[in-house]
Amino acid sequence: MNKRFFTLGLLGASLLLTMCRKAEPFKDEDYDQRLSGGASTVFDESAKAFTHAVGGLSARDARVHTLGDLAFESAFVAAPAPVNGGLGPVFNNVSCISCHHNDGKGSPTAGLRNSSMLFRISIPGQNEYGGPMPVPGFGTQLQDMALLGTRPEAKVNISYENFAVAYDDGEKVQMRRPVYSITDPYTTYTGTAFSPRMAPPVFGVGLLENIPEATLLSFVDENDRDGDGISGKANYVYSPVTKRRQIGRLGFKSNTADVLHQTASAFQQDMGITSYLLPQESCFGQPQYMRLSNQPDIPDSTLQAVAFYLRTLAVPARRDVADPTVLRGQQIFNQLNCSGCHKPVIRTGVHQTMLFLSNQRIQPFTDLLLHDMGADLADGFTDNYATGSEWRTMPLWGIGLFERTNGTAFYLHDGRARSIEEAILWHGGEAERAKEAFRKLPKTDRAALLRFVKSL
Repeated sequence: MNKRFFTLGLLGASLLLTMCRKAEPFKDEDYDQRLSGGASTVFDESAKAFTHAVGGLSARDARVHTLGDLAFESAFVAAPAPVNGGLGPVFNNVSCISCHHNDGKGSPTAGLRNSSMLFRISIPGQNEYGGPMPVPGFGTQLQDMALLGTRPEAKVNISYENFAVAYDDGEKVQMRRPVYSITDPYTTYTGTAFSPRMAPPVFGVGLLENIPEATLLSFVDENDRDGDGISGKANYVYSPVTKRRQIGRLGFKSNTADVLHQTASAFQQDMGITSYLLPQESCFGQPQYMRLSNQPDIPDSTLQAVAFYLRTLAVPARRDVADPTVLRGQQIFNQLNCSGCHKPVIRTGVHQTMLFLSNQRIQPFTDLLLHDMGADLADGFTDNYATGSEWRTMPLWGIGLFERTNGTAFYLHDGRARSIEEAILWHGGEAERAKEAFRKLPKTDRAALLRFVKSL
C-alpha cells in the first residue's frame, strides 16, 4: 500500500511539474503575420489608416488621446490670442497636421501653406550637448515663414535634375536629383551643412520608443564582423526629459531619444511654440525675437496630451500576407539581405501602464540604427554620432499605404523618390551590395520584391 501511494505521489509530482512549466514563445509562423503592431494593429486600408487610436484605451486615456488629437490638428495663430496663440514669429507651418498629412508623411514642397519640408542647418563643431552647432543668426533650422511685419529667415527653392538608371535587362527607371538654393536671407547666411527633411509618418512611435536599448545594441556591428557589408551603429543624444544622453530612436538621423522631446522640438522649431520642456523661442537673440510673455505658449497638459496621442496611434495591418507573389518577394527581400537593416520582427519591452505597448511582437522593418547610405544621399549634416552620410533605417510598416494616405507618394528623407523602386535605386554605401543585386534581378523578381514591400 505504501508502494502504491509512493507511485501515485511520483505521478502527481510529475503532473505538477508539467503544469508549472514556463510558457514557450510561439514560432514566427504561428503568429498572425498581419499584426504589424501586435496588439496595437488596426485593420484599415483607407486614407485614414494611420489615424486610429490603439484598442483597449481606458475612458481617461481615450479622452487624453482625443485632446492630443485636437491639439495636433489645431492651427496656431499669433499672440495674444484667447486660443492657440504663440505662433512664430518665424516658423515653418501653423499646425502639426499641416506637415503630417493624415498622421502620415509630407510632400517635398517649401514655402507654401501646405509645405511639409524643413531644412536643418549647422556650422562645423558641436554644441554643449554634442549636437549640431547653430548657424549665427539662424540656429539649426531655417524658418521660411513669418508673422506679418516680420521677415522669414530665408526662402528655399527646389529644382530637380533628371537622369535614368538601367537594369541589367535593359529596362530603365527615370530618377531625379534635388537641387536646393537659399534665397533672400534676412542677414548674411554662413552655414556649411544643409539638410532637407520631409515630415515622416507619426504612427507607431510609441512602440519604437519602447524597444529595449539592449535589443537595439544587439543589432550594432560597427566593425562588420559578419562580413555582410552592414555596420550599423547607435546614435546617442541628449534628452531634456531625462537630462542625460540616451540612445536615439526617432528622427532621420536617430537624433531624438523619446516622443515627448520630439513633440516639444517640433512645436518649438516648426511653429515657434514654446513649452515647459523647451521654453526658449527658436529665434532667441535674433531681430525677429519678440518677448511677449514669460509663460510657455502651450500648457504642460497640451504637450503631454500630444505626446500621448502620438504614442497611442495604431499601426496598420500588413496585407496580402498569403499571396504567392508577396511570399516570393519576401524571400527575395531576405536573400538580398534587405533584412540586415530593415529588421522584420522586434519585441518591445515591458511597459507598466500601457499594455498595448508592452511585450509586443511588432514588424517595423527597421533597426533604428545609423547606416552609411553613400555619397548620393549624403547631406554633410552631422548630428551627435551621425555623420553626413549616415541615416536611420526607415521603418517600412505602412509604406504601401503612403500613396493612399497622402494622395501622392514620396520617399526617402527629402522626397526625391516618387516610388519605392526609385528609393531602392538611391541606396548606396552599406546598401550598395543589396541595391546592385536588386538591379540585376529578372523583372518578375523585381516586381515580386516591390509587391512584398507594398504589402507592409
